[in-house]
Amino acid sequence: MPAWWPIPLCLAVGAAGGAVYASVAEPRFAASAYVMVSAGQQADSASALGYAQAYGKIATDRVILAAAERRARVAPGTLTTGTKASTSPDAPMVEITYTAGDSAKAAEYANAVAQALVHTAEQPAKRTGTSLTVFSGAEAPDSSVSPSAPAAVSVGGCAGGLLGGLVLLTRPQRHRRSATDAAVPAPVHEGDAADALPNPTREEPTAHREPQP
Repeated sequence: MPAWWPIPLCLAVGAAGGAVYASVAEPRFAASAYVMVSAGQQADSASALGYAQAYGKIATDRVILAAAERRARVAPGTLTTGTKASTSPDAPMVEITYTAGDSAKAAEYANAVAQALVHTAEQPAKRTGTSLTVFSGAEAPDSSVSPSAPAAVSVGGCAGGLLGGLVLLTRPQRHRRSATDAAVPAPVHEGDAADALPNPTREEPTAHREPQP
């Protein structure tokens, strides 16, 4: 087999794992409601934009979520994890998004948080000179936002390819180590080296010659 076989194998396994996850994971639906901040006689458009930023930060506060939970008649803490709020730097509007496993529940809870935010802003309306209204209510989405099959397959394939690359990087080191060990000569002992060197002081035995008559 070629030396690079771990990469395609791990890539295929990772992509298959991502596809399995996308098929068995619970779908999640996101619904969004929009709350607009309007400026009254005592405020201008810049003030409305600034108050919109402030209301966007407190939209996920415990007081707002507790009021929304009473409106939706759910247990305390139900809307804590799925609620998100965002604002625009150009428009005095607060976007409230709720993500749930049921599309109808996602829209219901997003509207409950939006109405709770509007009700909370009614008390300081005279002091701030602004008012909040639900510009667009949330509707039940038709399609889920997660899991996404293409994204899951891509992430799984990338993770598998990375793992295959790591496996491939460990293999050449063994080959290089074995080749290096083969190129290094065996150690020579001190006694063997001394015997191998010529000794000029050693006398060579001479052949015995008999005297001739």
